[in-house]
Amino acid sequence: MASRGPREVSEERSGGELRGVTSGRPDAEQREAARNLELRKRLREVEDAILARTPESSPEPSLERVRRIMELLGDPQRTFPLVHLTGTNGKTTTTRAIERILRETGLSTGRFTSPHLHNVRERIALNGKAIDPERFIATYDDVLPYVELIDNEAREAGEPTTTYFEFLVVMAYAAFADAPVDVAIVEVGLGGRWDATNVADGDVAVITPISLDHTRLLGSTVEEITLEKRDIIKAGAITVVGEQDPGVDQLIAERIAEVGGAVKRETIDFEVLERDQAVGGQQLTVQGLAAVYPDIYLPLFGEHQAHNVATAIAAAEAFLGGGERALDIDLLRSALAELDSPGRLEIVRRSPTVLVDAAHNAAGIRALRDAMNDSFTFSRLVGVLAIFADKDAEDMLSTLEPVLDHVVVTRNSNKRSMAPQDLGELAIEIFGEDRVDVVPDLADAIDRAAELADEGGVSGGVLATGSISTAADVRALLGVTDS
Repeated sequence: MASRGPREVSEERSGGELRGVTSGRPDAEQREAARNLELRKRLREVEDAILARTPESSPEPSLERVRRIMELLGDPQRTFPLVHLTGTNGKTTTTRAIERILRETGLSTGRFTSPHLHNVRERIALNGKAIDPERFIATYDDVLPYVELIDNEAREAGEPTTTYFEFLVVMAYAAFADAPVDVAIVEVGLGGRWDATNVADGDVAVITPISLDHTRLLGSTVEEITLEKRDIIKAGAITVVGEQDPGVDQLIAERIAEVGGAVKRETIDFEVLERDQAVGGQQLTVQGLAAVYPDIYLPLFGEHQAHNVATAIAAAEAFLGGGERALDIDLLRSALAELDSPGRLEIVRRSPTVLVDAAHNAAGIRALRDAMNDSFTFSRLVGVLAIFADKDAEDMLSTLEPVLDHVVVTRNSNKRSMAPQDLGELAIEIFGEDRVDVVPDLADAIDRAAELADEGGVSGGVLATGSISTAADVRALLGVTDS
């Protein structure tokens, strides 16, 4: 943390003297310092109170609690149009891209994503910026009495109370209505059917590629998971669908036929036409729903990000003109040139280059592997891996083995993180003992990986991945906390 510089005191010359003019400033600064201290204290109390609720890793499958709270609040989620996103991978980047495009057109935006990297306020963003502490606290205070009313009824009936994630969704919708926003772009937390965000009806539904993840909660097959996720599609909505397996496409089509609406599919209605490497990212030509958009610079790495952005362009077209009106090419280029997606194949340090990526399932790790082959040419690449115990670590390690010269296994700050020794044993089976280090402390693991990468000279690199917690922890340790 940077230290605070000395207080500046204005000076004036009077009667031949040079003297500091400090009248009133010490008291004012003390009051401001006291106010800031009280604000930080209150913010911590609010965050702790929300965190004390049932965690999002243990959801309670029901929309009834959130529906009743929203009714008591006057259904704020119905006061603005909504773009609603689900899928397995790519949701957050696609959400951020849609928001960035719509904001560039002059709309006031609300954005809801999850999970967060460093601060829970990241999840609720107004016009691209995390909700400020004062508004976060005020929103909490506004909704708390209504949440407590429903919670008291639930306790009397022996039923679950409002969860951590549900509370944040209530706060997001209330904050968006209060702002007010012209449009909200909302990513589901888990699944779709009973995800708390689904108390709102999207004018546009977006489904990024669906694969296996959260099988304990959503189902053991891609088809079962699709049945959960497709329920964000509401009557009359335009559904924008990223490239899917045929069985997934069929289930989505059945849902659209059931509720009515239109569908726009990648490779049929929109697609990436051209993609070339560029300094710091890639250059794209995208066939949208209404036009071809050439010469788009995207400061993100990997083919999967090009597809995420193509989906975002189609979703923006669907929202703004039903897919029949072209976007202004200059506005689109400007929006995407400034797009970021923290924790997604992000360079957080140079010498050696350190990248972080939040990949945490088989499909995400495959996309990461392909992106490393596609976008980088390290002479020696060392992995720093910390993976949750409930994930398929063996598959993830096997997928990354061809692109990593060495791996340092460790743990992240999340209690779900696999024990380093257990992960190390798996890694040795796949990489061989001479290519594996086990370093329980993450900071030490980064240092060790940097040493190993330096053996490759100036073109050595470090890749830290395995979960969003791993990406967040490495970012923080290296002093990168903006998101």
